Amino acid sequence: MKYRRLGTSGIEVSEMSLGCWTMGGLNWVEGKANGWANVNEDEIMRAVKLAIDNGVNHFDNADIYGNGRAERMLARVLNRLGLKSEDYIIATKVGHFKGTAAHAYEPLHIRHQCEQSLKNLRRDYIDIYYLHHGDFGPANQYLAEAAETLEALREEGKIRIKGQSAYTAAHFKTAVPMVRPEVLQSWAHALDTRFIEPKGPVGRLMVENKLSLVAFSPLSKGLLLDKFDPENMPAFEDGDHRKASPQFNVENLRRLKRKMVPIKERFGASIADLAAVALRFVLTFPRVACVIPGFRNERQIAANLTVTGRELSPADVAFIKGLLQSPP
Repeated sequence: MKYRRLGTSGIEVSEMSLGCWTMGGLNWVEGKANGWANVNEDEIMRAVKLAIDNGVNHFDNADIYGNGRAERMLARVLNRLGLKSEDYIIATKVGHFKGTAAHAYEPLHIRHQCEQSLKNLRRDYIDIYYLHHGDFGPANQYLAEAAETLEALREEGKIRIKGQSAYTAAHFKTAVPMVRPEVLQSWAHALDTRFIEPKGPVGRLMVENKLSLVAFSPLSKGLLLDKFDPENMPAFEDGDHRKASPQFNVENLRRLKRKMVPIKERFGASIADLAAVALRFVLTFPRVACVIPGFRNERQIAANLTVTGRELSPADVAFIKGLLQSPP
């Protein structure tokens, strides 16, 4: 397993790390589905052991994943494995769960959620603490205080480094000068590379500020594994965000399935082949520190670990990008 530094910090993370959103299971926030199908904790434990045995050292969590359930499960799993949590890089986030606050970035709420995450994770500090999105309220009214609160938590030793997650270039450009994070986070996968393109607005922002990016959804929620049959779709449960997601509608899946045919012909058709190619594709971009695919079991971890033996040429990258990012 290779390791990459996060920005100018001294923290190095495994290039394949683990996203913990699936561990939160079925979930709702303010009446909207925000989760995944429930997981089995014993299967999660075996998966985590396999990942760690192969060099994975970084787990990415959030307060909203199961509304604390994923943080608590990760702590239990590491404890059951007899491992010291402090030997691993653990990240979590605040921003999508506002509780009784008017806005999730109110300073008091950020502090409350940080303390709760520390308790959930059984930690004295959080290695990477992200603001989970770039919406700071009307006229960015909560931005300055949110940035000040994050810096105060760092000075107090409750977090090691600051992170900023966002879903638009404009939000990143607004937040970075104020928050001064060491690392950014957003989605990046073969279908959408807007945040990791070296000449794109976020790519330039990262170069100017010596930042890295942690890429979530590198498999595009499993879509790049070509495992969903548009003619026989699974019935997602209430509380699973995929149930209402346009990414999982039949027409989108039919279009993607057609595009995956030449990908499979060139690189291999197994789940492991497709996982390795999808993950390595994202890791070829220069400012990407790691990918954080979700997981449910050992089988998925084993497939994702094949990325360590996969390389892609510039021609391979161009082929994938040209095919998957072409119009329908």
